[in-house]
Amino acid sequence: MDFPILSSLILLPLIGALFIIFINSKNSIYQSSKYVALFISLANLILSLYLWYIFDNQQANFQFVENREWIKGLINYKVGVDGISILFIILTTFITPICIASVNKTIKTRLKDFLIAILLMETLMIGVFCSLDLVIFYLFFEGGLIPMFLIIGIWGGDRRVYSAFKFFLYTLLGSVLMLIAIISIYWISGTTDVELLYDIGIKTEFQNLLWLAFFSSFAVKTPMWPVHTWLPDAHVEAPTAGSVLLAAILLKMAGYGFIRFSMGLFPFASEFFIPLIYFLSLVAIIYTSFVALMQEDMKKLIAYSSVAHMGYVTLGIFTFTQQGLEGSIYQMISHGLISAALFLSVGVVYERMHTRMINSYGGIVQIMPKYAVVLMIFTLGAIGLPGTSGFVGEFLILIGAFKKSFFVAVVASFGVIICAAYMLWLYKRVVFGEIKNKNLSTMKDLDLTEIVILSSLAILIIFFGFYPEPIINTVEVSVQNVLDMYNNNLENELIK
Repeated sequence: MDFPILSSLILLPLIGALFIIFINSKNSIYQSSKYVALFISLANLILSLYLWYIFDNQQANFQFVENREWIKGLINYKVGVDGISILFIILTTFITPICIASVNKTIKTRLKDFLIAILLMETLMIGVFCSLDLVIFYLFFEGGLIPMFLIIGIWGGDRRVYSAFKFFLYTLLGSVLMLIAIISIYWISGTTDVELLYDIGIKTEFQNLLWLAFFSSFAVKTPMWPVHTWLPDAHVEAPTAGSVLLAAILLKMAGYGFIRFSMGLFPFASEFFIPLIYFLSLVAIIYTSFVALMQEDMKKLIAYSSVAHMGYVTLGIFTFTQQGLEGSIYQMISHGLISAALFLSVGVVYERMHTRMINSYGGIVQIMPKYAVVLMIFTLGAIGLPGTSGFVGEFLILIGAFKKSFFVAVVASFGVIICAAYMLWLYKRVVFGEIKNKNLSTMKDLDLTEIVILSSLAILIIFFGFYPEPIINTVEVSVQNVLDMYNNNLENELIK
């Protein structure tokens, strides 16, 4: 295919952002800016779905590869997709218009600037999932810090500056080590081309240090325990759309990085550090679940829930089994939908009551029955109830874990029970009971925009719960290829 479809996906939101800059901003509501941003993001969604349609899921190699010289003899602009990365691109293009559509009431000032930041985020996030050069990956990966920093720092809550700087410094410090590792890889191998590095391999004596350098960045971004503390703060202070982007997509960039780079480039080191990953993942699953159980702020509870769910993702990846790896990818896609839906649901009541405290609510089912129904679907999805997308991912991960370690799998299974405890407890306190807060009686049920947004997410969560085949079929061959490459590289190292 001659048409540069991946570059189009990357550049279209950027073009939209540049166009919005020149829109007359004298109108206080900037509606024209919103319509432009929504149109651009929907066009990108359609383009990504077309990419999925023409994608050959029986081919293991990267497809639609574009390779252009950027800095002569040093860096190439190289992008491509396989069955793993294409799903994250679609998730990005699906979530972005939802974020734009949800800003009707939440963003009162500088809406134009906010939309520009959202579109820039989309460009950078798609770039991460397409990159087949380490330098290009790093630029896209770190570039996303800037618009998210601005989203939290400008449009966030009372402690927005503190949270924005905490988010920025945590992620930046981790990524400095990754940059040093990328420079080292170029010095050792003479290239930063990912496909070429897969073929030639990286010498065993360098792998452990390089793996730890990449891990420092991915662990913060995931986030893994104990470098997770920036996430609850960022979520609490970020506007609803910012929280959605952060939970649905930004956290998945690290999971994708583990699969694409930690496994692909450093197989010997990945095998060596399995006990470390299992320990940190189990602590994240159990400890942060108990912390979530103690939260009084709805956003903070969901943020700690995200840390626990990403613990399952890292656990599944490092089982190095077909089921574990497919389950991790499925879990990331599912969590992207469910976490987005939960944060949007919190945003709905926050817009009406201007509080996120759980004890400020109760008896909402009597006032907002439509809201109570969709929130129930999202809650059950977060628990991983059969019939929701959350079940499929966690089930596959636990199967993969059982294949590797019975003890690890049993401990991880307890996380499912604790998750059910804090999510159902949250739902009970918010939705059921008597209406103790008289101000709640003034609340209106979901409007048309909210119904469309939340229903679309609810339908997908249920659809992929009953019918996981589209996702599994897309990733199956690519996952098998990643595992074959991993095992072959390990065997070759042992032979040496």
